Amino acid sequence: MARTAPTLQVHKNIWLQPLYWTLAVVAVLSLLKTTPQWTRINGLAFDQISTFKPARPLEPGVIIVAIDEPSFGEINQQWPWPRETHARLLHALREAGVRAIGFDIVFANTSRLGPQDDITLSNAAQTDTVFAADLSLVETPQASSLIRTEPLAIFLENGAKSGLANVQPDTDGVVRRLPDPQDSFMYALLNTANETPKKLPEGKKLIQFFGPPNSYPRISYYQALNPKEFLPPDMLKDKVVIVGYSLQASADVSTSDAFETPYTLKTGNFTAGVEVQATIYDNFKNKLHIKNPPRWFEYLLLAIGCLMGALIGQIKKLIPKFSLGAVSVITVIGFAWVSLKFGRLWLSPWDLNAGLLGVMSALSVRDFAIERKMRKEIQGAFSQYLSPDMVAKIVANPSLLNLGGEKRNLTIMFADIRGFTGISERFKDDPQGLTNLINNILTPLADIVMANGGTIDKFIGDCIMAFWNAPLDDPNHAQNALKAAQEMMNAIADINDKLTTHNTVLEGLTIRIGIGLNSGDCVVGNMGSQNRFDYSVLGDAVNVASRLESMTKIYKTGIIFGQDTYKSLHNTETVTEVDTIQVRGRNEPLKIYTLDKGISL
Repeated sequence: MARTAPTLQVHKNIWLQPLYWTLAVVAVLSLLKTTPQWTRINGLAFDQISTFKPARPLEPGVIIVAIDEPSFGEINQQWPWPRETHARLLHALREAGVRAIGFDIVFANTSRLGPQDDITLSNAAQTDTVFAADLSLVETPQASSLIRTEPLAIFLENGAKSGLANVQPDTDGVVRRLPDPQDSFMYALLNTANETPKKLPEGKKLIQFFGPPNSYPRISYYQALNPKEFLPPDMLKDKVVIVGYSLQASADVSTSDAFETPYTLKTGNFTAGVEVQATIYDNFKNKLHIKNPPRWFEYLLLAIGCLMGALIGQIKKLIPKFSLGAVSVITVIGFAWVSLKFGRLWLSPWDLNAGLLGVMSALSVRDFAIERKMRKEIQGAFSQYLSPDMVAKIVANPSLLNLGGEKRNLTIMFADIRGFTGISERFKDDPQGLTNLINNILTPLADIVMANGGTIDKFIGDCIMAFWNAPLDDPNHAQNALKAAQEMMNAIADINDKLTTHNTVLEGLTIRIGIGLNSGDCVVGNMGSQNRFDYSVLGDAVNVASRLESMTKIYKTGIIFGQDTYKSLHNTETVTEVDTIQVRGRNEPLKIYTLDKGISL
């Protein structure tokens, strides 16, 4: 069982260095965090958590006046509608008591019906009116630039205002970012409605969406043109309305105004731009927007997750490890929801959980690789010295194995071939034949030892040294050792028949063995130099076993065992006391025994 010490030292270093693995995972995840895929996963996490029982205003801040299919049917005109129609809408809404009106339409071009049509709308647009402006990226061969498109100046002459209505989707096409309130369409509408909050959000914020598409109260454009006929009394009194497109199938490409939102993943539907604007209005008004932590804080969350993964990864048992890991992942998700719901702060669970799962997975792979290598080494080290069943037990549960020096009560066996000098003389011109002979004798004897739970310590020329009760526990080690000795004695007859049948050199020669056994406390473990060692035993009981084997010649018997082995037997009916002897180096005399059928052949 000789092995080299450096292998164990490498194992020791790997087991004591999970920090290096953790730092490696942190480095890899930090690089991955810069990729679009990471941003996409973070966005999906936000979509799921922000739409689960979201915070909502006590009541919607606006009513949507929808330019929809029924309105196209009722008005029965092609788009763009006459400006006079929008002027009539303004008068009707004002008469119904509306406080502020926002047009999510950019009136940047003159009317196709002539200047008077524009003048009619200009006269109707008063201080309660806000028009949308647009900021577009225009690319030319020379450069790219942002061009702001305002409504015609004539529409702002009587106190109406304008504001940028742009929303900027993330790289995955989903609208999540709150626009800068300064100079924004909804901020201008808040001012017009006298609902501007005392403190506006600063920095990058996220939009809290309150429901799937069509969550806001809405009326059709044609209904708003005649509220007395189509709407309940006072429905619009003191309300804020936003006029915009809400079409299932857009009447014209230019009117397409729908976006992916966090609810799109759940419903599969886009949200009309006018409803996105209504949501932004309530985010500003009710301070329901979601704060986004700075970039460095995201890396801190990643590092904390890696630390959690490193701590959990030290648990060696799989079920507790992965159970705690699963609980931690769920807890992180729950904490992210609580933080968003009640603190209005987005702490991405993906950053934490990616670190946690990344380090846990890395350490688990490391542990698996180490354990697999250890199992292979155990199998390689013990397969020639233990039975396959015992090797399988150790491989399945390496914790059963204690390769360090320890004190154990063992039963030791020495089995020696009798008359080996004479046998060697017959093979003096055939060393290969002598080697084959020894192997043919010792192999079946060693197999018997291992079949009875014994460990082959070493082969000393023509002698087998073995022991029981290490590396695995064997409470019946004395009984099993004696059983192996008896089977070895019985096997010698078959060995002789096979050898003499196929080897004329052995004609007239009978192979005999002597077996000595003794039980007692020994030190068992890895013994040798720093570079090479054996799993072996030392102790007085070992020396006595060797002496007892040599005494089989004196007492003309095949098996002799000491009194400590005798005391450990369950059944002594077939045991015969041979003598009481004095062993050199021991003060107390030693009783020795043999089996009734232990006479050497």
